[in-house]
This record gives sequence, C-alpha cells and structure tokens, in this order.
Amino acid sequence: MRTDIFHGTIPALLTPCAPDRSPDFDALVALGQEMMAAGMSGVVYCGSCGDWPLLTDAQRMEGVARLTRAGVPVVVGTGAVNTRMAVAHAAHAQEIGAAGLMVIPRVLSRGASVAAQRNHFTAILEAAPDIPAIIYNSPYYGYATKADLFFELRDRHPNLVGFKEFGGQADLSYAAEHITHRDEDVLLMVGVDTEVYHGIVKCGAVGTITGIGTIFPKEALLQVALSKRAARGCPEADLCARELANAFSVLAKFDEGVDLVLYFKHLMVLKGRQEFALNIYETDCLSPSQARFCEAQFHQFNTWFARWSAQGGVIAECM
Repeated sequence: MRTDIFHGTIPALLTPCAPDRSPDFDALVALGQEMMAAGMSGVVYCGSCGDWPLLTDAQRMEGVARLTRAGVPVVVGTGAVNTRMAVAHAAHAQEIGAAGLMVIPRVLSRGASVAAQRNHFTAILEAAPDIPAIIYNSPYYGYATKADLFFELRDRHPNLVGFKEFGGQADLSYAAEHITHRDEDVLLMVGVDTEVYHGIVKCGAVGTITGIGTIFPKEALLQVALSKRAARGCPEADLCARELANAFSVLAKFDEGVDLVLYFKHLMVLKGRQEFALNIYETDCLSPSQARFCEAQFHQFNTWFARWSAQGGVIAECM
C-alpha cells in the first residue's frame, strides 16, 4: 500500500463558492491542480477547512470525485454526525480510487465512549480497505485516540498507517512517544499550522496537513523543508525554521480558531482569488475589526518574507 502522499505537505482545500453560495467545483479543481503544481504531495478535501458540516453528502462526494478525475491525489475527510454517513464517504473514496482517508472520530452521540469510537473507526476502515488511512486527533472533535486503541485497530486493519495530530506540543509529543515511534511504518502528520517545527524536528513527523499552506504554498513548503533539514542536525536550517515559524505565528494561529475558514478565505481574496469571497452561509463573515487585523498581518508577513527569503544560504537551497 502506497503511503508516499503522507510524506510531504498536504493543503486542506477550502470550498470556493458560486454567486448562489453553492460549491464551485471548477474552481475547487483548479485550486487542487495549482497546489500540486506548487509541489504538494496531495490535497485534503472535506476536512474542517472544506466546511464539511455545511455541505451535503452529494456535494462532498462530487468534490472528491471531480478532484480525483482531474488527477489530483485526494485524502478524503470522513467527518459525519453518524457512522453510517462516515462509512458512505469512505466507501465512495474506495470506489473512485482516492489516495488516502482521514478518519475523523464519532462526534456528538457517544463521542466520549471508547467502545463507540472503536466501532466507528472499524466501520470506516473496513469500508475502504485498499486506501491508506490516518486517524485525525483534534480537540474540536472531543476525542483523543490513545496508543492502546490505535494499535488494536492497526493490528486488524493494515490500511491504518498513521496519525494526524491537531493538538498542541503535548499531544504531538504523546503521539511520538507512545504511537509513532513504536513502529517505523506508523506515520505522524502535523495537523496544526502552529506546530510544524515541533512536530517535524522534535517528534519525527514525516509531513503536514496545513490550512495556511493553501494560501501560502511556497512558504509552507519552505517551512517543512527547513524543518526536515533541521531534524537532520543542520543548525542553520534549525534557526531559519524557527524564524519562519515565528513570522508565521499569527497567521498560523487562525488555524486553531473557530473562524479559521473565514480568515483563510479572506486571505485568499487578499491574494486576488475572488472565488473565495463568499461563504456557504451568508451570516458567516469576519467582523470589520477581524478583517482589518487579518489584512495587517497578511501585508506584514509578505513584507518580512520578501526580505528574509532573499538572504540565500540554506533558505535558497530549500526553496
């Protein structure tokens, strides 16, 4: 089973909207192709950035199918309010030949039950046995998969190949200490934009699933490349990776908040991408203050990066 898609940087695609606020699938495919041309290893569609709770099952499946038909390797999000719906997305991913699966815990009903989560994960993994899958840990889903359950599932389902950790430093460190260093074939993905350096350099993550990388693909790819070189013991790369992480910090912090999609879409508009000007719900919008703050951070980062990235050395080697 090929897992190379996870050994790289994977942007979580936003859902562009047509004037009637329905998904613009042509624009979605164009974005996916743009990300691949930039050097990404694949894309995620319908994670949190894709607004999966706001789309119908048919819309989600159409987006995944359109991307796959266009030759874009897709990791399919399985977020759902019940196991039956999650299984339907996994089975569809298997049917169309998606490149990966992101297994999201059961939410709301019995979400804190280990037995319920075991059965939920099992049903999803069984529905797509030929697709490499990673479990997505996030505080927002209210359940953290621990080592005992992970390896119980992995022993029965060889398509479970790794872990996407959205938690902070402590959660990434737990995953590295108790899960992903037990077996060299188990992969760790950094799932939160604020912890790319810690996840790769300190925890041995092999790749990232990124929100901010959809807006800043070149910069996100550079951050990963510098961090991987730092993990191999390069002091210059380590310093530069930490400098870039610090410069990225406020923009990356948007990934942790409830308004992440609103911020990321506004950033896309600032880059001239009007297909991201609308949200699925008309009432979902940044306040004027949030928008101006976002714009100030966007311009500050661009000015800093243009000067910082021109210094050559390991930065030029990793770009």
